Amino acid sequence: MRLGEAWRVAVTALRANRLRSLLTMLGVIIGVASVVMLVAIGTGARQYIEGQVQGLGSNLLLVVPGEISFGSAPTTSRLTLRDVDEIGRIAGGRERVAATVTSGETLRAGNIELFATVQGTTETVPDVFVRPVARGEFLRKSDVDTRRRVVVLGASAADRLFGDREPVGRQVTIAGVRFRVVGVLAGTGSNSLAGADPDLTTYIPITAAQRLFGTERVDGLAVKAPDLATIDELGERIVADLEDRYPGERFSAVTQEQILGVVGRILSLLTLVLAAIAGISLLVGGVGITNIMLVSVRERTREIGLRKAVGARQRDVLVQFLLEAVLLTTIGGLIGIVIGVGVAEVVGRFSPLPTAVAWWSILLAFGVSVTVGVFFGVAPARSAGRLDPVVALRSE
Repeated sequence: MRLGEAWRVAVTALRANRLRSLLTMLGVIIGVASVVMLVAIGTGARQYIEGQVQGLGSNLLLVVPGEISFGSAPTTSRLTLRDVDEIGRIAGGRERVAATVTSGETLRAGNIELFATVQGTTETVPDVFVRPVARGEFLRKSDVDTRRRVVVLGASAADRLFGDREPVGRQVTIAGVRFRVVGVLAGTGSNSLAGADPDLTTYIPITAAQRLFGTERVDGLAVKAPDLATIDELGERIVADLEDRYPGERFSAVTQEQILGVVGRILSLLTLVLAAIAGISLLVGGVGITNIMLVSVRERTREIGLRKAVGARQRDVLVQFLLEAVLLTTIGGLIGIVIGVGVAEVVGRFSPLPTAVAWWSILLAFGVSVTVGVFFGVAPARSAGRLDPVVALRSE
């Protein structure tokens, strides 16, 4: 039998049982769509986090207490504002160092309340990070020195608290204490991830934040290295200096590349796990194909006997039923790809979750669906090919 004729017969056989064919393909459709959609969500999350980290600026070095490793417990910080000048001396100037202390607090403007991240920091943030001011101005050194109660709002925080009104010059209550708005940051242009909007971050002088939070600690330091070539050496010098000043304490200095490497590995592993879980439905779909093809062989026993009686070889019958199984999974795979890509686009557009359809996930899902058809179609095809024509013609 020619291959073209075999394809025509396979299509005719599937069309004769449309509902059964559709139900058989359902497992493959769900499996392929799930793989494409979940990989798109994982890939989108990784790209989002990478964009956020890279968008902070270049040549950044983050200095924190303790050792940074996956699964390690958080360490209580012993850093203080006195360390800023010393680290600035090592880094080449105080303007290269930004100190932070962070807490989640309730902001109130009139009758409107908003829970947001409040970050006490130094006036050097615009020099260290890429955070342009859209209106007003950022914090000044005199604000930090005098613990002045002034605040710079993120773009989303300003919109939610004041709407169309001009925020600069107005009052905002943070944890029951009034602060005057002196500036509004430009929006980052990035979507929120799982409801966490980076533009909700609000900045106040670190000295005012320490009084507000009842602490003298500094959570961490951000250092802008002079160039990328010396960033590792600078990190080692800063860590050595801090460990000399605080005997028995450990400190870590990590670069953006190191953060992206760790996060990338974790998210890549998570994406593969999600894809593997979704792939289980492909296995279930393959079992369904084996079952339905065995039923088809039983129903068409007389047809098989007649074909073999007029000269069809065992190989011809095997190819015929194998093509039917592959055709089922191929059509199911194509439908699943369309559904998966469509759902991923809808999720990325209308939900906080970022998505990015990966071309390799489409090829992988389609290849696996075809492989499922071949693998699970072999047993029924061999069963059909081995039928004795005399016995097959006598069957009812």
